[in-house]
Amino acid sequence: MNKIKNDIFAGITVAVVALPLALAFGVASGAGAIAGLYGAIILGFFAAFFGGTPTQISGPTGPMTVIVAATIATFPNDISTVMTVVFLAGLMQISFGIIGIGKWVKYIPYPVISGFMCGIGVIIIILQINPFVGVESYSSIIYTVTHLLETFEKANIQAIILATITLLIMFFTPKKISNIIPSALIALVFVTLFSIFMDFEITTIGEIPMGFPNFVLPISFDILKLSTILTFAITLALLGSIDSLLTSVVADSKTKTKHDSKKELIGQGIGNTICSFFGAIPGAGATMRTVVNINSGATTKLSGMVHSITLLLIVLILAPLASEIPLAVLSGILIKVGFDILDYKFLKVINKVSRQDLIIMITVFLLTVFVDLIMAVGVGITISSIIAVYQVSKNTQMKTSRSRVSFDIDIENHEIEILKVNGSLFFGTASALELRLEKIKDSKKIIIDCKNVSFLDISAIFTLEEIIEKFKSKDLEIILVLNYRHKKKILSVDTANLFKKIRIYHNLDDAINYTQKYELIHG
Repeated sequence: MNKIKNDIFAGITVAVVALPLALAFGVASGAGAIAGLYGAIILGFFAAFFGGTPTQISGPTGPMTVIVAATIATFPNDISTVMTVVFLAGLMQISFGIIGIGKWVKYIPYPVISGFMCGIGVIIIILQINPFVGVESYSSIIYTVTHLLETFEKANIQAIILATITLLIMFFTPKKISNIIPSALIALVFVTLFSIFMDFEITTIGEIPMGFPNFVLPISFDILKLSTILTFAITLALLGSIDSLLTSVVADSKTKTKHDSKKELIGQGIGNTICSFFGAIPGAGATMRTVVNINSGATTKLSGMVHSITLLLIVLILAPLASEIPLAVLSGILIKVGFDILDYKFLKVINKVSRQDLIIMITVFLLTVFVDLIMAVGVGITISSIIAVYQVSKNTQMKTSRSRVSFDIDIENHEIEILKVNGSLFFGTASALELRLEKIKDSKKIIIDCKNVSFLDISAIFTLEEIIEKFKSKDLEIILVLNYRHKKKILSVDTANLFKKIRIYHNLDDAINYTQKYELIHG
């Protein structure tokens, strides 16, 4: 009973925290405040109900809002196509959960995540410059930056006053107070009332319709737009999945529990899919709201569902009051969110990290801000993978030596060469093996000792095939030393029966013994 009470209290508390953020993200996306609120309500409820992280609170987040804003800018006045993107993204997340793709998120290098998160933070900050000074905002980062002078010429001093007060409240509210009443809510209420009292003439959220949202059919779109729709959908699905699972890891560390990544992605996918039928913006697991939920005593998924129900009641009762909120206030709140998203953990040690990590982080950051989010992550992972392959290949050792005595055969044969390979034999080192063998001269038999090879891929197998054929034409014999596992793997792909025609041993002594005996008989 005590658990239920704590979960209800935590759900109500986190709803108060989520309210200004849902409004702000809704406006920032271009879909409107009500779309942000219903995104928090619908996703928050269904992700909690079906998800695999009991204390997780889901709703619109900064990264997801950035993608939604880009989608709306691409398909202006076409809510059906926008919601098609959200619908497909939700289905993709469900499929990610079913096939268990969540476990691969932990393999994304930290500099990639850091550059991406810093990029998202900067995007949010830059896109809020216009509403901060009371000027109509643009959806393009480059356009916003290149038109700053023009923007400041049109600045509204009243909007700047309200946005500045909001920002000061967001940054300097003492923790003792913000732990009881969120600074975003204080700013929202106080600055809105101040604006009304001063009779400021500035742009507000505008009318928020009371009641339930209208139904949208998300699968009605122009087939010629399909490639663009799929690009945005994949971006949302990947971003939402990464965002949610990273938040799940944070929740695990605070509650000492273990989340179910499959269920979590399925829950997020169901929530975002349902959002698409009501014109609501999609979201993901929200770190700050989840931490507030846990700190408020939440232990089960009931807290997430209570948070959604509380927001729904607020929409149904207090919508007319929310329509008076100035956009400048929301911009102040979002700028603080942008600063919070920046990865200070990495930035604090940026002068101590390796050159490779720094290059990856900066590359991902710049691509995120000025080019494309998916390209940023893709390029970051590619560069990281190439560096990792290089490092692994450096650790693979290849040593050549002349064979000497073996067993009872007391001879030394300079026409037999041994090449010992330690480490991994794969596409990154296969060419090095070939180059090393090309340097071997005056030998009739070459033993390639792969007994200590930990990993063998198809590239290395095909390279070995080429080596065998090439050396055979030179009247040189290749003898392999392999463990049982790698021998089985090689023979399974030996369609040309090339490996079956050469000698393969399981230890080096047997291979040397064969060559020495052969020389005694035929030498």
